[in-house]
Amino acid sequence: MSRNLKALIGPSILNSDLSQLFQESQKLLDNGADYLHLDVMDGHFVPNLTFGHPVVKCLRSRIKEAFFETHMMVSNPEHWISPMADAGVNQYTFHIEPVTDVEAVCRKIKEHGMKVGVALKPGTPVSEVERYIHLSDMVLIMTVEPGFGGQKFMEDQMLKVKYLREQFPLLNIEVDGGVGPSTIDCCANAGANMIVSGTAVIGSPDQAATIKLLRDTVTHALQKS
Repeated sequence: MSRNLKALIGPSILNSDLSQLFQESQKLLDNGADYLHLDVMDGHFVPNLTFGHPVVKCLRSRIKEAFFETHMMVSNPEHWISPMADAGVNQYTFHIEPVTDVEAVCRKIKEHGMKVGVALKPGTPVSEVERYIHLSDMVLIMTVEPGFGGQKFMEDQMLKVKYLREQFPLLNIEVDGGVGPSTIDCCANAGANMIVSGTAVIGSPDQAATIKLLRDTVTHALQKS
């Protein structure tokens, strides 16, 4: 498995100074981030409101090569597929909870040239996502309730990660929420290989060292498996 899966660290920019979005994002990339995790919230599916495709498009105009993942915490993810593809998004990750036809959304994302990520809130059973894995490039297991940064990590969600890793050895599994140096061991040991970290990386006095610690921990766990 370690030969096929890579440890990838994708800092969430939600906790950064959004008035300096380009500078903050470029700094993360310069400090070793593998991709940027862009949290899009509509104030309906989650109570918070962030930014949409115009901001993402502006960021892409300054950062040409980096891998952009948008985490769509929105009630109607199908509505934003085309605008986000036009904005230069590489992976479109959406929550299955508000969607009536998940397969159609997955197909539409692929038709627009983006990778498909499917996400689960903490209260959603992992069985709900299994039927869509054949259409997906990644599964995101939320380790906090989506909507705000800085929440406490839910260790019980690692059971979902462990189950998915056992059933789908080559699947990209992402975790998001309260992940940092103090929680990375249980994420890595459960089988997560894509790590979203917001507060722990953004607020670190040494972002490069923190990103390296997260990556090295996951890489070591993959090599043992």
